Amino acid sequence: MCDCYQAAPAMAARGGHTVSTDEKPMQVLERAHPGLPLRPGKAERREFEYVRHGTQCLIANLDVPTGQVVAPSLGPTRTEEDFVRHVAQTVATDPQATWLFIVDNLNTHRSAGLVEWVARACAIDTDLGVKEKRGILHSMATRGAFLSEPGHRIRFVYLPPHTSWLNQVEIWFGTLTRLVLQRADHASDAALRHQVLAFIAHYNRAMAKPVNWTYTGRVTPQDQAPAAALPAAQAA
Repeated sequence: MCDCYQAAPAMAARGGHTVSTDEKPMQVLERAHPGLPLRPGKAERREFEYVRHGTQCLIANLDVPTGQVVAPSLGPTRTEEDFVRHVAQTVATDPQATWLFIVDNLNTHRSAGLVEWVARACAIDTDLGVKEKRGILHSMATRGAFLSEPGHRIRFVYLPPHTSWLNQVEIWFGTLTRLVLQRADHASDAALRHQVLAFIAHYNRAMAKPVNWTYTGRVTPQDQAPAAALPAAQAA
C-alpha cells in the first residue's frame, strides 16, 4: 500500500491515476430550535434536539499526487450498483488512462458487477464464470484476485484487514467532518448535497495538497523483539 503511494507521482507523470476511494454515510439533520449565539465569555450553544431527514452516502476519490477530490458521488444508498456507477464515472474523466483504486475490503468493492464492468472497460475477453459456482465470479476471493491483477489497465489494491487508517481519503473525510458535518443543519438531503459539493469545489480550488505520507510500512528493528524477550502469552 505504501509503495502505491510512493509510486503515484511517477504514475501520474506517465498519464495514470492513483486514487484513494471510500464511502462516507452522512445523516441529514435539522436542528429543532436555533442555537444561542456567541456572547462575551460564552461559546455558541447549540440545540441538542434534531429532526432526521434520512441519510446520504458520499463516495469520494482522493487523487494521491494532488490531494484533490475527483468525481464524487452522492446518493441515498451505497449498493453494488452505486459503486460500479461511481467507478465508471471516475474512469470516464480520462477513459483511456491507467487507473489504480485503493479501497478497503467492503463486499461492494469485490462484487460481480464490478468484475463484469472492469472486464468490459479493459476489453478482457475471457469466461468470467458464474457467481457462487465457478470461475472468476465464484467468490469474493476470486473476484478480488481478478480486480487486483497488475496487468489490468483498471485495477484495485485492497487494504490489509483492520487498516482503514492506511486509506488517505479517510484523512480528507476527517476534514469534511470537522469543517462541514460536525455543525451541520440541513432541512433536506438536497441541502446537504449542495453544501458538501460546494465544499469539495472550494477545497479543490483553495485547500488541496497531497498528503505528506511518511509511513513506509516497513518493520523497524525496534518492532522485531525476539520471542524470548516477550511474555509467554505474547510469544505464543
